Amino acid sequence: MSPQARRLLELQLPPETIALLHAAPSVTVASTHEELIELAVRDAPADGSQEVAYDVPGSGRVVEAEVCRTRNGICANYPEPYMRRRDPNCLVIGDELPTDKPTYEARFGESFDPVREATFDWMKTQPLAVFAFYAGLPSPATQALAIVPDNAGFFALGLALLQGIAPLDELPEDFEPKAIIYVAPPFRHTHFEGQQVVVHNRREHLHELFSYNLYPGPSAKKGVYGMLLYMGVRERWVTMHCATVQVITPYENRVVITHEGASGGGKSEMLEYAHRQPDGTLLIGRNLETGETRTFTLPKGCDLRPVTDDMALCHPSLERGNGKLTLMDAEDAWFVRCNHIDRYGTDPNIEALTVHPPMPLLFLNIHGRPGATTLLWEHIEDAPGEPCPNPRVVIPRKIIPNVVYGAVDVDVRSMGVRSPPCTAARPSYGIIGLFHLLPPALAWLWRLVAPRGHANPSIVETAGMTSEGVGSYWPFATGRMVDHANLLLNQIIDTPEVRYVLIPNQHIGAWEVGFMPQWITREYLARRGGARFAANRLHPSRCALLGYTPGTIMVEGSTLGNWFFEVEHQPEVGPAAYAEGAAILTEFFHRELKAFLGPDLLPTGQRIIECCLAGGSVEDYQGLLDLPCLEPDEI
Repeated sequence: MSPQARRLLELQLPPETIALLHAAPSVTVASTHEELIELAVRDAPADGSQEVAYDVPGSGRVVEAEVCRTRNGICANYPEPYMRRRDPNCLVIGDELPTDKPTYEARFGESFDPVREATFDWMKTQPLAVFAFYAGLPSPATQALAIVPDNAGFFALGLALLQGIAPLDELPEDFEPKAIIYVAPPFRHTHFEGQQVVVHNRREHLHELFSYNLYPGPSAKKGVYGMLLYMGVRERWVTMHCATVQVITPYENRVVITHEGASGGGKSEMLEYAHRQPDGTLLIGRNLETGETRTFTLPKGCDLRPVTDDMALCHPSLERGNGKLTLMDAEDAWFVRCNHIDRYGTDPNIEALTVHPPMPLLFLNIHGRPGATTLLWEHIEDAPGEPCPNPRVVIPRKIIPNVVYGAVDVDVRSMGVRSPPCTAARPSYGIIGLFHLLPPALAWLWRLVAPRGHANPSIVETAGMTSEGVGSYWPFATGRMVDHANLLLNQIIDTPEVRYVLIPNQHIGAWEVGFMPQWITREYLARRGGARFAANRLHPSRCALLGYTPGTIMVEGSTLGNWFFEVEHQPEVGPAAYAEGAAILTEFFHRELKAFLGPDLLPTGQRIIECCLAGGSVEDYQGLLDLPCLEPDEI
């Protein structure tokens, strides 16, 4: 046994972990990213790729991934298209603590305990890689360990990039993991019929996470997120699912916007500069029926200083008593989706950063050739002519230009929704205008339902309009929905200086718009100093769930008219199709919100949901919370 492994065994580890490490044929203890980079391609032939494969009883040798080293990092690809995105139903609960999630016993008809023991037995036969890290924020409460088959070094690398790696010789003497991730890929085939399964097993002093697949989204990233959410419920704070950016206008005004939403809701895009056409203009959208395009001239955009990409700690220790929401990044690297980058020059900033990075990156679902440069726009194909919709790159936070360190105070919280096209011939819920101002009570409801939306690229396809749930992070949480609903409501009540907006992406009525609505909204709100609007500047939307609309705005002398704010005025849509879309949205809200009603919901929350179920107006929502939304009328 190596000196590092002996040092590891001197830590205060659970008995099962000690037995596992003693029995394994070898244990590689990593203390740096460089060690994991080497491990990821240790078995690759010269100028070739390494197959991450396992012997599966009844199936023989199964290749889970192919990994190679390229000029700009490590590139990993999965032979099976299903493994290239997160299965939204992968999380199950292995314990008997309170939960609204499927338990292992309910889903698979047996206790998790025998499978847990079988997992340990299998791992005892494998050469292992181990490293320590802190989940989210360095503290005794977040000390964690990852134990991975050493041929899956790329998976360990992804986790170490996302959450950091704690060198073994720098660990405190009293280091005692409060969370451990165990990885056993063959169980996907032997126990779960090829499905992605991640089991959270919450013990009295230890959160165990068993990852039975090698796509890092459900486990290395969202699994750690689940650990933080469970910790937050116990300690009464939230880890938000959001991207946060400090926006600096050409006039040096500063506004902090945090953008929430389900996977695919535009979080990463909120950190991007608006994509320009060759002539420098912004393409607002293209009419799907007429082919007409609308452009927008913005001589100079705002400067962006990224803060968070996906997970934000809203810990009480960060609060400053100014009525704003204070948060900081919960990750050391960002899991950036690049499906929209389909050719050179789409996003020059991130392209330049990833082609010539100051340190190796991890690429997933992107063509990589040993010794060549991995290019973001060369996505692998799920089928001939069908690019994978979820290509990813893991970018360490420290190499991102102008990144903000530490905590920031949030001025505006936006919610992103992937909207389908809506026309008179095919009505849908794609009736959301370029942006809407939401009263705080209504903003809470949007966070409870968090629609997963149209053509989601990040997860396995689901039919119809579905919910990603409380705060848009419910797929990663382990406990009860009502507990998270109460936390989110108290968070809104405790931050009265924050304003709330709703922003669609992909479509506004009959117009295909991509992520342009949030880029334009970001530029507009920053120039205004935030989302503070006089009452006579806005009016209620035709659908009350959409709050208030400005009807039209002017940015740097360019006007955006009501077709992009009040979708019912689009000739291709009309009032009747809009009304059908509003009915679809209303039915969705009613269906999802009923699950929160019960004796454990805060009385204020009960009243807000009852208002929605009774068909309340925008003014009704505004009156339910004693929080500001609209400013005094402009003269």
